[in-house]
Order: sequence, then C-alpha cells, then structure tokens
Amino acid sequence: MTSLSVETLAADAAEPITSAGNAQLGIAVLAGIAVIVLLITVFKLHAFLALTLGSLALGAFAGAPLDKVITSFTAGLGSTVAGVGVLIALGAILGKLLADSGGADQIVDTILARASGRAMPWAMVLIASVIGLPLFFEVGIVLLIPVVLLVAKRGNYSLMRIGVPALAGLSVMHGLIPPHPGPLVAIDAVGANLGVTLALGVVVAIPTVIIAGPLFSRYAARWVDIPAPETMVPQRTSDDLKTRPSFVATVSTVLLPVVLMLGKALVDIVVDDPENSVQRVADVVGSPLIALLAAVLVGIFTLGRAAGFTKDRISSTVEKSLAPIAGVLMIVGAGGGFKQTLIDSGVGQMVLDISKDWSIPALLLAWLIAVAIRLATGSATVATISAAGLVAPLAADMSTTHTALLVLAIGAGSLFFSHVNDAGFWLVKEYFGMSVGQTLKTWSVMETIISVVGLGCVLLLSLVL
Repeated sequence: MTSLSVETLAADAAEPITSAGNAQLGIAVLAGIAVIVLLITVFKLHAFLALTLGSLALGAFAGAPLDKVITSFTAGLGSTVAGVGVLIALGAILGKLLADSGGADQIVDTILARASGRAMPWAMVLIASVIGLPLFFEVGIVLLIPVVLLVAKRGNYSLMRIGVPALAGLSVMHGLIPPHPGPLVAIDAVGANLGVTLALGVVVAIPTVIIAGPLFSRYAARWVDIPAPETMVPQRTSDDLKTRPSFVATVSTVLLPVVLMLGKALVDIVVDDPENSVQRVADVVGSPLIALLAAVLVGIFTLGRAAGFTKDRISSTVEKSLAPIAGVLMIVGAGGGFKQTLIDSGVGQMVLDISKDWSIPALLLAWLIAVAIRLATGSATVATISAAGLVAPLAADMSTTHTALLVLAIGAGSLFFSHVNDAGFWLVKEYFGMSVGQTLKTWSVMETIISVVGLGCVLLLSLVL
C-alpha cells in the first residue's frame, strides 16, 4: 500500500477543484459557514466535526467532486498541524510549568506587592499580559481569577475595576500575539513573517490593552457594581509548594521565546543578507520551534527544578500539559482543512474580485470577514482560521509589514463582541457571578473595544509602514 505525504496531497489539491462561477461560489461559502454555525450553536457539535462537515458542504455546494474536496481538506489539515501543532504543544508545556511551579503566582504576588490604589488596574494588565503570553485564554482565566477576586475583596476594589484589565490583557494576547493558535494559523495561512508580526503585534497590543483595560474599567465599574463572589475563590497552585521560582527567573523564562523571535526579526531587518553567518544563526535560534523549545528546556530548570520538582514530577507535568490541547489541535487542523477547501474551490480569487469591485481596503475587508464569522460562531479561533483562508490571496502582492498587519486585522476582528454563543462569555459570567446583561455590558463591550481599537492601530500603522 502506498502512502501519501502532505506535500503530495497539497500538490494534488493545487488545481482548482471546481469551475463554478463567483455567484455559485459565494452561495457555497455562505452555505458552508452556515452549516458550521448551525452545527456549533444549535446542535452543540464539537468545532472539529463542524468544520469537517462544513468543508464537505462547501465543496458540495460549489459543485466539486467529493474525492477532490476530501483531498483538499486532508492536505490543509495536515499542513496546518505540521506548521503549528508542535508550537501549540510547546506553548502548552511552558504554560503548565509556569502554572504548576508557582511561577505565575510569583509574578502576581511580586507585582501586587509593589502596586496599590490607582496603580492596581495597571498592575492587573501587566500581570495578565505577561502570564498570557504562553498560556491559552481559558488557562489564563483560571490562573488569574483567584487573584482578581482576592485583590478586589482585600483591597475593597470594584470587581470590574480589577477584573476588566486582567481580562483585557489575556484577550489581547490571545487574539494578536503568537504563539497563540489563532495568530500562528493566520501567519501560516497568509505567509507572514512571524517575527515582524510579533513585533507589530506588541505595538498594536499596548494602546489596545490600555484603552480596553484600565481606561474602560472605570466605566465598567460604574455600570456593574458587584462584590467579588466568595464561593468562586479556588486554592492557588503554589499554596502546597515549599519553594517556588524567583520573579526574575520566571519572567525571563516567559519572555525568552519572545526575545529570541524579536531578535531574529531585528537581525533580518538590519543585516538583510541570507548568506551572512549572523543572520543564519539568528534565523535558527529565532525560529518559533527553537525559541519555544529553548524556553521549555530552560523552564524545566528555572521553573520545575526551582519549585523542587523531581524528574518524575516534571515528566508528569509535561505529560499532563499535552492532553488538554488535543481538542485545540484538532480544531486548528480542521480549520486548516476548511481554509484549504476555500482556496482550492477558487474562493480566494472570488474575494479578490469582490474587493476590487467594492474598493474595500484589504485590511478592513479581512477584519469585517473575521467579525462576521466571530459573531456567527462565537469562536475567535474559528473566525481567525476561516478569515485567513478567505483573504490569503490578498497577501500575494503585499509587503512583509502589510502581510503582518493583515494577520493582526484578522486577529482583531476575531475578538469582536463576544456574546452567548462564546464559551468565554459564560466562563467570565460564572466566575464573576454576573447576569447575562451585566456580562454583555462589561465583557462583551470590552471585547468590542479591543477589536475596534486594534483595527484602528493596524490601519494607522499601514499608513506609515
């Protein structure tokens, strides 16, 4: 029996799988997305299955042979997992080490010991942003909620004044900054430079998180004035540890992959010579795989061993970190399959034709598409993956910086107005003990501010870069 590689499948899928016109393709796209939305929201089907069935529906409505649709989907799934799967796994390991070793608590306690009064919302943003770099959004919430509730209770602060900045920091990292799954997949889909995207993402993230966090929290605290629910304060991880990592070692470990990737981007800009030995070394050391792998290996000693973990405990921590991301990997992979089906169906060319007819700037179009899918599905990751697949052809003639900005525009759109079809909405509601209306007035508005301000920053950067 012969085996087919991802490259072979991709080559087979390179030819258009249908000759349908723009009208039929447009209907096919809407039908495919509608299938995904209905399966996720009405039938509560897992996003992996919904994306798989949605891809088949897209091909069927486009009039493509089913065998070619399957080939496209399989090729897209394989290439996406091959491109970002290892990075997601390494990020999960680093995040688990950070949480279990008490490193996250050390960052929290150190910063809070030096902050008080008016500085507290800003401290919460800083904590959430640093911790949110290697962690998935849901994990970051679980880590930070006890801190938010304890600070609000002991310092007699408004829960929204403390909670909104923390949520803003986590959400901005999740939507805009690699190595989170959404940005990684979008970078891969449009062929963006990771280092440049990371650098520009930080530039966009800073004003965005300030406006949506500490500044907006003033108004959120007036709209929703509720006490911290005592029943939702769980035990902190480090309470059972005799020792934990130092603040400097923890922060250095978390920021190590960011520094390495930014260093690569800087060397690429300054040297700009692929044959130069310095650039070749930087390209290796600053690649996402090596940067995250280095952080994990360093973290085993600076986090795990510093907390007194034995070799068996470290091995167990690494093993436990991988199981929860299986669902994420499958969703991301299926999203890549859906993206490839879109591309091979000729939807990319259709989007190019529409964008020319409508004279909509590519960055704004990417944001609008991500917003529409986000509102429909409730998933930032699904919105990012689908939108990236639709607008990928727009990046063909873009510069390196504008391709990176295209990724950030998609990421910003994927965060727009989280509501009742988003799992994050209910997570925040239950942890903070709010009603649906209160959650809409705080969390949902905050997400919308992040999305709109993020787009504004991207458009401003596009004018000067």
